[in-house]
Amino acid sequence: MFGRVRAWGSRHGRLVDVLVMVPLVLLCLVSTENYDGTGHLPGTIGLSLLGYLALSAVLIAPLVWRRSRPVQVFAAIALIAFAQWLAPLEPVPADIVVLVAMYGVAAYRPLRWALAAGAIAELGACLMMVRWGRPSLLAFASGSVFVVATWIGGIYANTRRRYLESLEERAERAEHERDQQARIATAAERARIARELHDVVAHNVSVMIVQADGAGYTIDSDPEQARRAVQTISSTGRQALAEMRRLVAVLRQDDAHEEDYAPQPGVADLDELMAHIRQSGLPVHFTVSGTHRDLPEGEQLVVYRIVQEALTNVLKHGGPDARARVEMNYGPGDIMLRVTDDGRGAAAPRSIDGHGLIGMRERVAMYDGSVQASPCPGGGFQVTVRLPVSRAA
Repeated sequence: MFGRVRAWGSRHGRLVDVLVMVPLVLLCLVSTENYDGTGHLPGTIGLSLLGYLALSAVLIAPLVWRRSRPVQVFAAIALIAFAQWLAPLEPVPADIVVLVAMYGVAAYRPLRWALAAGAIAELGACLMMVRWGRPSLLAFASGSVFVVATWIGGIYANTRRRYLESLEERAERAEHERDQQARIATAAERARIARELHDVVAHNVSVMIVQADGAGYTIDSDPEQARRAVQTISSTGRQALAEMRRLVAVLRQDDAHEEDYAPQPGVADLDELMAHIRQSGLPVHFTVSGTHRDLPEGEQLVVYRIVQEALTNVLKHGGPDARARVEMNYGPGDIMLRVTDDGRGAAAPRSIDGHGLIGMRERVAMYDGSVQASPCPGGGFQVTVRLPVSRAA
């Protein structure tokens, strides 16, 4: 609640300053009830009712700029009060604005300005005691209490405001760094996906070369011309594979070792993945429903990587007694993949950057699919993926 009030005050600073003036104006107006009808207020020297109202207005008016120009406002009010002391005109209720202006300097300006304003306000209190009070140690101490208390209040407000601004700045910086890390993770994940898909293409080209070489030795009709055509296909395929390998080499220039251009894992490798996960200590139940269909290797890779990432997250965050369930359903035009566990769910200390989830969304988005990942109401975590396969079919 206090945070909302502070935020509202920051957005409507001028209105807050005007509201601060309202009690002072009311105090000055209430004091006019003592007007004795002779043209002067009781207890004042040469000050008529009109002069009293004018002096009060001149003292209060600068408070409109109390926060935007605190030093100038305090200087103006202090000079007016000093001129009032020189006149001499006895103190009026509006003289309390000296403390209000001093508070503004202490609350919104560095310590050196606060010390100067406090010293001037203390000097003004002493001068007032000398002229209109009964000078004594107790009187000076009583007057100083109000000045020092107001000054300390301003210093505390200044310190707290700077602390809150520092917290907000650090929160904004942390949010910016988190967004930047997420963008970096997204770029890295896209690069990794591109490498894997290029591996798939490279493997297909390798198969094409093998088939073309075999065809060159099996075609019997006009074998010479067929052999030349097939050899041309083989040569073109090898050139394409060489270009693909150059491209993949550029993408993999940061890798520490050479990698084989072997086929990437697919749906057929899920059973082996489940066995590996079970050996790691996580019980997994895997079910497949619907009419099985052949999928392109790219989509098979997406399915495999999502299951792998989801089960890896269960191993990392689910807790020692977690169990997982993987359900794969072949629908008429899509594949529904659901990975659930009964681990710690929302209570798990998951990483704030969520690189794994970013990778899932990037993979599925390539095939116009969707991903939903959230804690389960009764505990645990669930990842649901819908992957359209109508184009592939």
